Amino acid sequence: MVETPFRGGETAGETSIAPFRALFAWCLFDWANSAFPTVIITFVFAAYFTQAVAADVVTGTAQWGYAMAASAFAVALSAPFCGAMADHSGRRKPWLLALTALCVAATALLWFTRPDPADALWALVCVGVANFAFEMGMVFYNSMLPDLSPKARIGRISGWGWGLGYAGGLVCLGLVLAGFVQADDPWFGLAKDSAQNLRAVAPLTAVWFAVFAVPLFALTPDAAATGIGAGEVFRRGVAALWETLKHIKDYAQIARFLLARMIYTDGLNTLFAFGGIYAAGTFGMDFSELIIFGIGINLTAGLGAGLFAWIDDWIGPKRTILIAVAALTLFGGALLFVQSKTLFWVFGLPLGIFVGPAQAASRSMMARLAPARRRAEMFGLYALSGKATAFLGPVVLAWMTAYAGSQRAGMATILVFLITGMVLLWPVSDSRC
Repeated sequence: MVETPFRGGETAGETSIAPFRALFAWCLFDWANSAFPTVIITFVFAAYFTQAVAADVVTGTAQWGYAMAASAFAVALSAPFCGAMADHSGRRKPWLLALTALCVAATALLWFTRPDPADALWALVCVGVANFAFEMGMVFYNSMLPDLSPKARIGRISGWGWGLGYAGGLVCLGLVLAGFVQADDPWFGLAKDSAQNLRAVAPLTAVWFAVFAVPLFALTPDAAATGIGAGEVFRRGVAALWETLKHIKDYAQIARFLLARMIYTDGLNTLFAFGGIYAAGTFGMDFSELIIFGIGINLTAGLGAGLFAWIDDWIGPKRTILIAVAALTLFGGALLFVQSKTLFWVFGLPLGIFVGPAQAASRSMMARLAPARRRAEMFGLYALSGKATAFLGPVVLAWMTAYAGSQRAGMATILVFLITGMVLLWPVSDSRC
């Protein structure tokens, strides 16, 4: 592969490709930020909250669901406007830097969550703020992709990023397991009786994110600044977003794709947010087992993202998404019926193979469809499609869990979102050009 300089501007990414170091640094950000959803949102801290902080598992599951819903709603309101403003300011990295710093700080503050119901509100506020900053940062991170790669390679670069992200989550989980959860003497002399060894996963994740995010800010080029003042950027961004929404029929394929993604991503995000909680509450997995399972599913997810990276460029992102979401529905449905912990492993680990491709192909499809002048705005709408109804998934799951008194009943609502998303995506025209 011959490297050519980054050109920036409207035509960048159509035929040129950034230097390898810039692409690797961009992918490494996935390695950096994946520790947050893996360790905090899905496997370790979420389970610590429901089992040790909240009054009981069912109450904790519902509270966690409401916190995720609130942060998702905030992202849905903010992302399109911020993306539109970024298109008029030109640069993406200042926005990404500020949001990364906010996520790192809020995550580190989770250390102060003691195993006491009195600390539940503190934990929910911190994790809600951190999740908001994480999801908002993805708007600007994702919108950099079309400027770094030609369309013919977007699928594989997006897939490689997701694959590296899962590898990062796997390594971070391994450190957590070895140093804090299974260690007879946890690192840094942390006490187990006050759950310091479990609370420490928060500052560890924060440091991990901060350190491995540095290469992107140092090595990956940004689009040129437009020189427009902040007030004018805000005015133009809001006006541009309003024009896009008024003429949404001119972007019919994008609108249909975003509607479908809105639904299946809601199911996918809810599955991630509550997977560890479900495993702990229904199958009795302890923290060590949760982390080992997390390592296993990150391994299969990383392999899936890497393998499907070429398939995306070969058969197109739409077909890749349909295959992945269909498989997630089948394996997820099986997990609702199995009774033994062994069968949970048998069906849970293969499920991971299709998580990465569903996410990576969605990003590459948006990168292919987005007009050059409005990439950050479109990725803002992309974030909106992932969050506009994202509060519904956790809310419906939380309500059904509380109403039925069963985690299985709550988790079953996820399948409805996955199946509906596939049905809506089916008529969307494939985009491989």
